[in-house]
Amino acid sequence: MRDLSVIIPARNEEFLNHTVDDVLAHIEADTEVIVVLDGAWPMKPIPDNDRLTIVHMASPVGQRAACNIGARVSQSKYVMKLDAHCAVGQGFDRIMIEDMQPDWTMVPTMYNLHVFNWVCPNGHRRYQSPSGPCEECGEPTEKEIVWHAKTNPETTAMRFDSDMKFQYWRQYKKRQQGDLVDTMSLLGACWLLERDRYHDLNICDEGHGGIGWGQQGTEVSCKTWLSGGRLVCTKKTWFAHMFRTQGGDFGFPYPISGRDVRDAREYSKDLWLGNNWDKAIYPMSYILEKFWPIPGWTEEDLRKLKAEEQGVSQPVNNPSKAILYYTDNRLDPAIMEACQKQIEEAGLPIISVSLQPMEWGQNIVIDGERGHLTLHRQILAGLEKIDADIVFFAEHDVLYHKSHWDFTPERADRFYYNTNVWKVRAEDGHAVWTDDLQQSSGLCAYRDLLLEQYRRRVQEIEEYGFDRHYEPGEKTGPWRSENWQGEWPNLDIRHKHNMTATKWHPSEFRNKRYARGWKETDSVEPWYKEGGFIGLLSTHND
Repeated sequence: MRDLSVIIPARNEEFLNHTVDDVLAHIEADTEVIVVLDGAWPMKPIPDNDRLTIVHMASPVGQRAACNIGARVSQSKYVMKLDAHCAVGQGFDRIMIEDMQPDWTMVPTMYNLHVFNWVCPNGHRRYQSPSGPCEECGEPTEKEIVWHAKTNPETTAMRFDSDMKFQYWRQYKKRQQGDLVDTMSLLGACWLLERDRYHDLNICDEGHGGIGWGQQGTEVSCKTWLSGGRLVCTKKTWFAHMFRTQGGDFGFPYPISGRDVRDAREYSKDLWLGNNWDKAIYPMSYILEKFWPIPGWTEEDLRKLKAEEQGVSQPVNNPSKAILYYTDNRLDPAIMEACQKQIEEAGLPIISVSLQPMEWGQNIVIDGERGHLTLHRQILAGLEKIDADIVFFAEHDVLYHKSHWDFTPERADRFYYNTNVWKVRAEDGHAVWTDDLQQSSGLCAYRDLLLEQYRRRVQEIEEYGFDRHYEPGEKTGPWRSENWQGEWPNLDIRHKHNMTATKWHPSEFRNKRYARGWKETDSVEPWYKEGGFIGLLSTHND
């Protein structure tokens, strides 16, 4: 078994011989070249080589079918599809194989290939297109082969937009760190993967673009990511691709009409946006969320897609409710007991998630040190346990008024926050207020949406660390949030063990918009009773 088969589908390709020679000159592994001549003999002879196999098809079958024929001929561990007008870096095969993983698809860094110049008898040269007489002296011109990889631009990041159309993504390069980097999509000109995986994923679906080549990069990228694999661009080696030039001197050897393009894209949209690929283990939103934000995709695009995937675009009739309570078990017992009594008045099922065992609610104990990641894991564990439609978050140091639990979300694709809340200092009962204060302690949403959010957040924090954003919404994902205000306010008790600091004066806010609507009081109605705030810690609101 060889290491690699480089499969080159070719139909009326003027520079096929140069491509084959270039590949054979730069291999360092046990690599072969398989050329599939699709309905035509080569325009220029290809010299014999013991590493070269030529398959001739009497009638055109199409680029995807030609690739599949080459893959069936191959007996190598890996296959690499390469356009017939490309150059490669020295040792490209060895370099890529050394880093490859079983579920990866890999593409080298892409350069532009300068193939030829137009040269007149007087020595004037013009870049490879358009054809015609010399622009300086008017003499006729001939082609002079250059075959030079232009290292600028250097392409490592590509994407597709909401119409499933290929796009370059230069801005994403700033987010790519290291020599092996993720890319959302790729150009269909060059990519490598295991041969068995090529066949298993039907990586070149012959119905996906018909006789042409449309949507090849989108197909390969989606099949890689949605099957649980990884699409990697290596910066350790490169290939250079000759692009279409002006003047009709080098167009697409595979004919394709505007209707073919539309048909290929519609096929692609139905397959991927409709989540109709039977080998997918992830929905299409998985790719989008991994690379979000993405030019060409709006938050509404992603919300709509996720709602269709989850079937949660509409709220259910008579939804069930439950309370998710979480604690680090470090709270003053008097405050904890008072807050728990208030929560019990809701009359709803309670799932409590703690770091130490406790006899309150249906208890889940999480093994971990107090911190941001542990907190998010607590929330996720509670969400996975709850079987209700709607979930209210409940923090251990918030006094919830019983009117809080009356709320029902209007939409199943939004996070809702009760912003009728005062922050109260435990020592003396002094309270402050700001407008539109979104806190996780006031969060209510449909369970499916919360599960999606917190699975993603736990993974993000594990991989990249905590970014200071607790509250689900636009800052932590593509979903929108809305505010509501309960009939009576909740009290967020501020004490020495809070994970976030409290600002007790507007001057403490660096961003003054967070201090809008500032109010202060020592008696929040209807919570204030004779004896002041401290009395609330031994009783609960009527």
